[in-house]
Amino acid sequence: MGITARGVGLLVAAVVLLGAGFRFAYPELTLLGAAAGAAVGYAALVAAWRPRLAVTRRADPDRVARGEPASMTLTVRNTGRLRSANLLAEDRCGERSVPVPVLRLRPGRDTEVRYDVPTHRRGVVPVGPLRVTRRDPLGLVALARPYGASVPVWVHPRIHPLTAVPRGSGRSLDGRVDGVPHGSITFDSLREYVVGDELRRVHWRTSARVGELMVRENVDTSLPRLVVLLDNRVVAHPQRVGGVAESFESACEAAASVVTAAHRADLPVVLLLAAAQPDAEAEAGTPGGDAEVGPVLGPLDRLAAAELSGDDGAVRAATSRLRQDRLGDTLIFLTGPGGRDELGHVGALRGAYPSVVVGVFGAAEPTPPGAAGLVVVDAADGAQFAAEWDGVRRW
Repeated sequence: MGITARGVGLLVAAVVLLGAGFRFAYPELTLLGAAAGAAVGYAALVAAWRPRLAVTRRADPDRVARGEPASMTLTVRNTGRLRSANLLAEDRCGERSVPVPVLRLRPGRDTEVRYDVPTHRRGVVPVGPLRVTRRDPLGLVALARPYGASVPVWVHPRIHPLTAVPRGSGRSLDGRVDGVPHGSITFDSLREYVVGDELRRVHWRTSARVGELMVRENVDTSLPRLVVLLDNRVVAHPQRVGGVAESFESACEAAASVVTAAHRADLPVVLLLAAAQPDAEAEAGTPGGDAEVGPVLGPLDRLAAAELSGDDGAVRAATSRLRQDRLGDTLIFLTGPGGRDELGHVGALRGAYPSVVVGVFGAAEPTPPGAAGLVVVDAADGAQFAAEWDGVRRW
């Protein structure tokens, strides 16, 4: 609860009048002071009344690409039975406030407001909660309360169409192969028959020997598996335009484009951030599926929420983990002009990842030749990266 300047003045006047009236035995001053104090008390009681409001909101849509339109529909309903709600309200939308008309909202009635959500920047735009301010008729006391929950609107990086995809590399023609999609061309193992399996895959000789149906499990050892490593260190993106690291925004667009192209081509892909953040390390574990962290976040959501980190050694730590885990055969490293010093560590992964592609964004000069086998793409933004990517002749 907050007392306005008018309320503070009236309260001070009440104290002075009461003190003077009692001190000098002036009943008129005492009466005026009591009236002023009673007015402040009445204002506090009126402002303390909590209206019964039901707040619902709907984002249309709640996930958009940068620059695409998105709107929020807010509905406020007076669930009380006796009094009309005479309030001032505003809804939070990112960094701005949106006025919501709830004056004289009768019991059982509702009011609806629809407004645009800013999508000119990649990120997560928090919308809500609704802030309702209750004032007394004299303007002496004001009390603000939040209503409803906050709803995020995910602004994804722009996606630029990519037509070329890596060819992958053969791993093994027989035996056990880990981390590759099942159900394709190369024999891997035998397992028990389940309803829905094709009878042509039944291994009859083994089935006769063990007394139950056994089917062949195949894998595709030549299908490429992509690993996208996004450099989200502050030192890698030193240049700022209006407080925004445009090279990092371009790198996010490139990462989103590669992940989307892999999903459309039914290729498994892993998205990693060099500097780990909450809900990090999401993987699209099945071809064509969405990478998820927990039950909600996908790879584009993680790119929308990605922020720069001050961990300067994050790339070296990430390359060490990649060398040990061997998550795929094609590595795409996306960085800014300040990340070219780490290309030696990335190039050292050629033994574990036969194909390594490096995207450098926002550099004033072309990247000098580095370790052998690295495919380096210098680009000013995500659109130029897409054009250069489709022009790569070797992986």
